[in-house]
Amino acid sequence: MIWDIAAFILQAILAFVVSTALFDALHWVLHRWEGSRFGLLRTFSSWHWVHHKFLGRDMQINPAYVQQNLWLHILPEYLTSIVGTLLFLVLFPWPPVALVVAVRTAMLAMTLKEEGLDYNHMSMSRVGGRQGLLWVDNNYHAMHHVYPQAFFSSFANVFDLLFGTGNQISGRRFLVTGAGGAFGSAMVEQLIKAGGVVETAKSGRDFSAGNYAAMREKLARADVLVLAHGAKSEDTWNANVVTFTDLIDLFTALGATRLAPPEVWALGSEIELHGDMGMDELKAYSLSKRAFAARARDYYRSDALLYRHIVPSSFTSPMGKGAMSAATAVAIALFFIRRGVKYVPVTLTGMALLNYFRFRYFQKPAPAALELAE
Repeated sequence: MIWDIAAFILQAILAFVVSTALFDALHWVLHRWEGSRFGLLRTFSSWHWVHHKFLGRDMQINPAYVQQNLWLHILPEYLTSIVGTLLFLVLFPWPPVALVVAVRTAMLAMTLKEEGLDYNHMSMSRVGGRQGLLWVDNNYHAMHHVYPQAFFSSFANVFDLLFGTGNQISGRRFLVTGAGGAFGSAMVEQLIKAGGVVETAKSGRDFSAGNYAAMREKLARADVLVLAHGAKSEDTWNANVVTFTDLIDLFTALGATRLAPPEVWALGSEIELHGDMGMDELKAYSLSKRAFAARARDYYRSDALLYRHIVPSSFTSPMGKGAMSAATAVAIALFFIRRGVKYVPVTLTGMALLNYFRFRYFQKPAPAALELAE
């Protein structure tokens, strides 16, 4: 009996998730058809764009498009999902399929009653930084209305995870620190190649601990701040903790009134997990990286910004030979970031994966780090 109930639930969930992904694929196609050379396909695309006029890039509802949104978006979405659900009658018995159809029909009825408004479609004065990954919440879906060429998943986040449409690089403005280093220079190159608009800032020239006046204009122009500077042996506390946290806090404050949350990608290290391993030359570096990771967990949980923590294995740089090239580390990081991942493991050893649990649940600032901070 228990196994029958479990099978019923799993079958219903699978039918719901796959049928949702089917519509999300159609959703992506409709956006692609916007520039088609075929007039009929452009017409289909224009019907979908009514939905984006109903809830515009300013995240405000336009009442003039209520009826068109219902006929040209809500009903086609429902019918596409129902077709995808009914296909499971070939594989599953009818009860779980019927349950999914009933759930979708109830959702349609509520949406029609509210004239197209639901949890993911309502006016917002600001999009929050806390966004779902496996399941789409209102902050995540709002990003699709702000950046219509990405964030296509509607309920279950299968499509964006599979096809790397869970973030937008093209056309966005990036400010990259440490662009003279191996990771930073590779990041700049790959962002430009992907269509990003990139500006750089150099530690010691554009900013230093306690001195960020020259950064305000650059930060104000940026959509995404990428922190790739740092030090391994000299002045590690200022390089890896003070300037990281100060720049993030300033960027967050400057972006507090923006519609979309300020987004930060910060470079961590696997040393957050394994520490200095008893090596004197790594003690200061380990201390600084662990101290920043403790602060980074707060950014990760914050609704004021969208924070991504990149944790790579050692990569080849002027600091020494590594397990991978910097270009490979950046490519792997962007693979995950394009899928909306906030904790980004770039690892050959698996330590960055294990570090996720320490980063999220178990880390505590070292007493020595607290003394230095004071």
